[in-house]
Amino acid sequence: MNILIIGAGAVGVSVARELLKSEHSISIVDKKPSAMRISSASDADWHLADACEVPALREAGAAEADIIVCATGDDKVNLVVSLLAKTEFGIARTIARVNNPRNEWLFTDAWGVDVTVSTPRIMASLVEDAVSDGSLTQVMRFHRSGASLWQVSVSADAPVVGSAISDIELPSGVAINAIIRDGVPLTADADLIVDVDDQVLLIDGGDDVDMSALKSYFRPRPAPAQDAEGEAAVDSEGSR
Repeated sequence: MNILIIGAGAVGVSVARELLKSEHSISIVDKKPSAMRISSASDADWHLADACEVPALREAGAAEADIIVCATGDDKVNLVVSLLAKTEFGIARTIARVNNPRNEWLFTDAWGVDVTVSTPRIMASLVEDAVSDGSLTQVMRFHRSGASLWQVSVSADAPVVGSAISDIELPSGVAINAIIRDGVPLTADADLIVDVDDQVLLIDGGDDVDMSALKSYFRPRPAPAQDAEGEAAVDSEGSR
């Protein structure tokens, strides 16, 4: 596939390297001369240009691109380029990086964005993963369909531990997409048993899905409430 990457920073170059391993055709655009570290992804085509300008995008091969990845550290640039990619070149798939969570609401199909990758959300996901308290984290949003990808770590003594995928009663419109166990991705087959510390990836069907109901699935079961009267009765009998 022909993939155009905007931004030659750490994120853009890392994405380029991974995609080059899969033998995709990669072009990288950045307007900063200092970013032209061609040796960091030598098999890519590099372009020193302002991606917010249509001629620069055309020169970089936008007309032939199947996917564009807007990976700069500037949300304004990522939005503008996403819009140009759709309106000027009709690129089928636009993926945009969000740097400031306050700007996330702008990254919709109105601006030509198909998929949003939120750096703050991913970082939050990693932190919550380390805590492993069963908190759900939205990792990615697909604006064309309205669906979202969620991640959660299974806490010890969570209700889903020991359950098969098929036995977990998920809300309508929610599906378990995959499970990562000890760093290995597993297909969410119906008979797969959920275990402690599994990383569960779920996908929802859109804005109408209530994900809050899932929180209790992955968190530890609450301690049983103590019966104050029962305790008093035992103490009373024990003192006789």
